[in-house]
Formats: sequence, structure tokens, C-alpha cells
Amino acid sequence: MRAALRPVLRHVTLASDDLLRDKLYRRLWLSILISAFGGQITMLAIPLTAAVLLHATPSQMGLLTAAEIAPFILFSLPSGVWLDRVRKLPVYVAGELTIALVLITVPAAWALDMLDVRYLYVVGFVIGTVAAVAGTAAQIVLTQIVPRARLVEAHAKNALANSTAEVAGPGIAGALIRLVGAPFALLADAVMLLASVVILRGLKIDEKPGTKIHPHFLPALKEGLGFVWRMRLLVTMAALVGMWQLFHHAAMVVQILFATRELGLNERQIGLCYVGLGVGTVGAGAFGSRISRWLGVGPCLLIGIAICGVGWLQLALAPANSSWGVASFVLMLLCFGLGAVLIFINFLALRQAVTPEPLLGRMTSTMRWLILIPALPGALLGGYLGEHLGLRASLGLGGVGALLLALVGWKFTMLASQRELAAQHVEAA
Repeated sequence: MRAALRPVLRHVTLASDDLLRDKLYRRLWLSILISAFGGQITMLAIPLTAAVLLHATPSQMGLLTAAEIAPFILFSLPSGVWLDRVRKLPVYVAGELTIALVLITVPAAWALDMLDVRYLYVVGFVIGTVAAVAGTAAQIVLTQIVPRARLVEAHAKNALANSTAEVAGPGIAGALIRLVGAPFALLADAVMLLASVVILRGLKIDEKPGTKIHPHFLPALKEGLGFVWRMRLLVTMAALVGMWQLFHHAAMVVQILFATRELGLNERQIGLCYVGLGVGTVGAGAFGSRISRWLGVGPCLLIGIAICGVGWLQLALAPANSSWGVASFVLMLLCFGLGAVLIFINFLALRQAVTPEPLLGRMTSTMRWLILIPALPGALLGGYLGEHLGLRASLGLGGVGALLLALVGWKFTMLASQRELAAQHVEAA
């Protein structure tokens, strides 16, 4: 049997220098994979609960997304100063545990007949707060495990973990939601997050709280803001990815409504359609680092923005209540999965590569703050357009805006010529 399987095993065996051979990174990757499977349930269950069970309007869907974004604007900057003073792994673990606990309250509220859209706003705000703080800590934990020269590879493998879940997860999530109802399906995500907590607690990272940071809050905050402001590359990426977030959220807030009300899909069918998202992210996760080496990190980021735009625009033009419309919805998800991964594996690697370790927390929180400021008006604008001009208007804004943004980035910024990761000693502009 071993001899018969040897040709197969030869192809699946990891290379001697593969990151997954590192014990610490392998445990982190497994935690990301488990959380990603649970995240597929939450990604569908919360908006489906709002759209189907609570009959939310497009404006309310926009407010729900805005509630998840607002904590980034409120808490990203101060949390960055705090994170540069403390160990990041315990913050990451606490964040996973907090989301698990808040998800459990949703089915409890539904069972007690207390669930409404306003309660979902609260849940979204808590999840956004955790993402703003613990999400930043998680990004820094990666840099403590992986050498900076291999950050693109690490982000691509993390994207592959997420995309693996996105291939199998949506179909399972849709079937589970159809079987037990969207609120109760969230319990499965809570269990997976608890499993992730157990894995993360086993990581042994030799990390010492920051000692090279200014002892007072405001000077430390200004130091982080000043570092980003002086780096032309970081400012350029913040502007481009921030505008992409605006168009992304304008389109995203209506896509579940489009699927249920324009295409007539039920929960299980929507879950199956979301497999397209996984196919896109699997492709980008598996080949993203190679594509980045071939095209260059900057061009790859801009191409990702354009691919997302194509997906949203073609869905805005798709026929309603038809097989072609469903195929267009799947294609939109595939384009988004592919494009978003190409954007972020390069965006994250570029910004981490140029930042000294004592500034990683403040740089990460500052960049997340900058790119998500436009997301809030984007979500509200998408909801407004969807309610007053139709759902296609929101999708069209996302598509046309992203395509124009990619063109502007290619013609008028340095990213088209940024082929490799810059070093920390790159002179600030």
C-alpha cells in the first residue's frame, strides 16, 4: 500500500522550506482555518437573519454594515498605541473568545422573541470592535512567527486557509441555516471559535511588551501617525485601498438583498453560490505569491482592484430571476474572492515590510483606520442608493468606481512600478 501511494504522496509532501513545516506557523494556520469555517456561517447568517427573518430594508442593511465598521474609526488608533505596549497573542485569543460569546446571544434573543435589527447593530458593533483591536494583534502575531522576507507567502497561505473554508463552508453553512435557522446556525461558529482559542493558547512566542515607545499616549500616537504620513508608499496604498473599501461596501450591503429579492434564491442556494467566492480565493491563495513575483507586488494589488470592479459591474447588468442572473452572482463572488486576496496579500506584506517592529501596532492600526474611514460612507451610500434608485445602482457604483480607481492607481502612482517588497530603511517621502 505504501509503495502504491508513494507517487501520490510525492506530490502532496511539503517542500523542505515550506512555511507549514514550521510548528508555530502551522498551529497559527490551523487556527485561521478553523475560524474561517465558522466565519462562513456568520458571514451568511447575520445578513440573512436581517434580510429574511427581520425584513430589513436596504438602508438598514447599510446601517448594519456601518455598525461593524464604526469601531475601526473609533478604536483603531488608540488600540494601536496600546498594542505596542502589550503582548499581542493574549489580545488575539481574547478577541476570538469574545466573538464566540456574543454570537451565542443571537439565538438566545431569537428564542426569547427579543431579536430585532437594532440588536444586530449591537452585535455588529461588538464584532467590529474585536476586529479593530484583536484583528490588528493577529496581523502582528504573524510577523512574530514569519520572517519578513516571507510575508507575501505567509499571507497567501493564510488566504488559502480562508479560501479552503470558503469553498466548502458556504454550502454547509447554507444547508445548516436552512435546517436550523440563521440565528441558531451561529452556535456552530461559536464552537469553532472556541476550538481556535484552544489552539492559539498553545502558541509559544517569545514576545516582550514594547519598551521603545513613548510613555505618554498622545506623543506615542503622533509617532505612529507621523511614520505613516512620512512614508509615501503607505499614504498611497491607504488612499487607494480606502477608496476600494468605499466601493466594496457600497456593493456589499445589497448583495444578499439582490440574491433574495432579484434572483429569488433561498438560504441553501445562496450558500452554494458562495462557493464561487471560495474558488476565487483558493486560486489567489494558491498562486497569489507566484503571481506577485511574476507581475510585482504593486501591479498585482491594482489588478485585484480591477477584478473586483468587473465582478460588481457585470452583476449590476445581469437579468433578474434567471439562470444567467444566478451565474452572474456566482461570477461576482468569484471575482471578489480573487481580487480581494490579490489586493490584501500584497497590501499587508508591503506595509509590514517597511515598518520597524516597535511601530508595527501603531502602523497597522493607523492603516486600518485610514482605509476603513471611506467604508462607512460607502455602506451608507450603498444602502441609500439601493433603497431609492434600486439595488443595481449600488452594484454599478462599486463596479465603475473600482475600475476607475485601478486605472488612476496605474497611471498616477508608483505602485505600477513597485515590483518587490521595500526594505525598512527605505527613505520616507
